[in-house]
Amino acid sequence: MTTDTSGLTQLGLHQDQPQSPEAATLERVPNPHRGTLYLARFTAPEFTSLCPVTGQPDFAHLVIDYAPGDWLIESKSLKLYLTSFRNHGAFHEDCTVGIGKKIVEVATPLWLRIGGYWYPRGGIPIDVFYQTGPIPDGLWAPDTGVPSYRGRG
Repeated sequence: MTTDTSGLTQLGLHQDQPQSPEAATLERVPNPHRGTLYLARFTAPEFTSLCPVTGQPDFAHLVIDYAPGDWLIESKSLKLYLTSFRNHGAFHEDCTVGIGKKIVEVATPLWLRIGGYWYPRGGIPIDVFYQTGPIPDGLWAPDTGVPSYRGRG
């Protein structure tokens, strides 16, 4: 089975790091198993953005689950898109929800959820969760595997 990659602009090519999410291109490829209900998971345990007020780095462990429809997210473009946040100032909620909405815009999945497990700064961890609706009947969506922050407890 071959996959049509003719429209891709990044896979297999040298790409400079986008300097912002707006400058990044998130790409999709045809789903070779359209019509089959399944879950694809991306995990980004070293996601980084900047605090929009202080400019200090913020770190998160992102877990992105989606049930593909006609399209899959191309993983190299996702990596470049996610790393484009390294120089981007935004609150945790904006980053997490914005990433989820961008994936929905590009790939139109049957269902998506994203968990942003943000490491504490100032003593408070912030976890942000977004999903497009209820889990479709028959979809196996395992736990994200990321424990709640417990500090030293």
